[in-house]
Amino acid sequence: MVLVDSSAWIEGLRRRGDLNVKLALEGLLEVYEAQWCSPVRLEVLGGARQEERARLGHHFSIIPYRPAREDDYERAIALAWRLRDRGLTVPWLDVLIAAIAIQDDVRLYAVDAHFQKIAQWSGLRLYQPGYGGVFHPDR
Repeated sequence: MVLVDSSAWIEGLRRRGDLNVKLALEGLLEVYEAQWCSPVRLEVLGGARQEERARLGHHFSIIPYRPAREDDYERAIALAWRLRDRGLTVPWLDVLIAAIAIQDDVRLYAVDAHFQKIAQWSGLRLYQPGYGGVFHPDR
């Protein structure tokens, strides 16, 4: 599975979004590898325009969903401290999303530069889409 961050969902859902991101999302969805979690749900659906809400809710209802648990918050706090001790301050929800991906041992697909920095100082593995968004389990 690949946990897809809100940055990738939002970019991929834009009418004029990056074609590479759109293809990567399509590839993950086609092979049933995309999943999302509660912080991503908040960021994507919380920011959705009124006319998009029902459609997005329907689309996301068929994708595997991972709710955040109390122990995820504890791991996110520890990760935030580690990052902060190295001079890196990132948005709290990004830290929580990264902590969930690390805990579940899944790759994270994001187009947000914060995650590149988090990966340098943690066990976070980032998903790198291949040609047409094909999932490469060996990477």
